Amino acid sequence: MNRILLALAGLVLLAAGAATAAAGILPDVAAAWAGTGSSLLDQAGTLLASAPLPGPARSWWAMAGLAALATAAGLSIAWIASQGGGRTPRVGRESDGGRGTTVVETGFVSAAVKQALAGNRLVLGTSVSAWDNRGTTGLRLRLQARQGASPREIADTADVLVQGIDTLLGHPLPVLVRITSGTKTWAAAPDRAR
Repeated sequence: MNRILLALAGLVLLAAGAATAAAGILPDVAAAWAGTGSSLLDQAGTLLASAPLPGPARSWWAMAGLAALATAAGLSIAWIASQGGGRTPRVGRESDGGRGTTVVETGFVSAAVKQALAGNRLVLGTSVSAWDNRGTTGLRLRLQARQGASPREIADTADVLVQGIDTLLGHPLPVLVRITSGTKTWAAAPDRAR
């Protein structure tokens, strides 16, 4: 959804930029742009005058617009507050009384996963990221499969990896495993004949 909204916003900004450039280069477009702008300003003035309000605001429409903007801002803040903490560089943190604090970074787990998969013929690449969701840290483990590799075998490999991560950390951690493919998969040699 985020990518779709960003793509749409990019297209709108691209169109606005092209229209602005065309208005600066072509006199006919500049005249149409000026005519449309003055027409829109006249319509906005008429709309504001249609619902007068005493005082500095001068129109109910202006107050309604401000209320809509304040409501949208409040809803945006509420949505942001309801989301998880997002990505975090730490997988775990544990205090041992007065002796110190042990912090496990995501990079450590990522290096351990890469070392465990060194020489694995099924997996081309991996990525590990940690996410904080309402005080609970979870991992996302992405395994990029080699072309022709068995998804069942990769899933079994992922199970072994998750058990190893739990052993490494000393406690179980929620892990989302994604088995993906991509251009790297299609460019690599197949694992077996199909």
